[in-house]
Amino acid sequence: MKITLLAVGKIKEKYLRDGIAEYAKRLGRYCRLEMLEVADERTPDGAPEAVEEQIRRTEGERLLRMIRETDYVIALAIDGRMPDSVELSAKLESLGVQGESSLVFVIGGSLGLSDAVLRRADYRLSFSRMTFPHQLMRVILLEQLYRSFRIMKGEPYHK
Repeated sequence: MKITLLAVGKIKEKYLRDGIAEYAKRLGRYCRLEMLEVADERTPDGAPEAVEEQIRRTEGERLLRMIRETDYVIALAIDGRMPDSVELSAKLESLGVQGESSLVFVIGGSLGLSDAVLRRADYRLSFSRMTFPHQLMRVILLEQLYRSFRIMKGEPYHK
């Protein structure tokens, strides 16, 4: 299975890059992992909603250019389904059984994902109703993917 983590913006903090690298290395035993970034737009302080919507649209167009028609797209969205770790593992396993060999997890920028990206998504995934920094979400997502594969393989994991 090929998993692509597609995200808006670059990771600036070393501790986040280190966490991402660690989970990417661990995931190498279970899947082919690709990490892609698209440029983010600067959001002016106090920007009106119309400006924020244009920023989401611009970032969304960049994301959509990176997604192939055959990809199964999982958008990280606050209004998505909130499975526990075992349910997420079962979802990934089910997708593999159904022949979905290329999964793309999409993480938006600081303003979230555009409507166009959300419409393209085959599944919306939420880790919480709380808001997390979009850069930190990469580490959280990779850890949960690693945990999912461990569960699938019947290997021990922390509950």
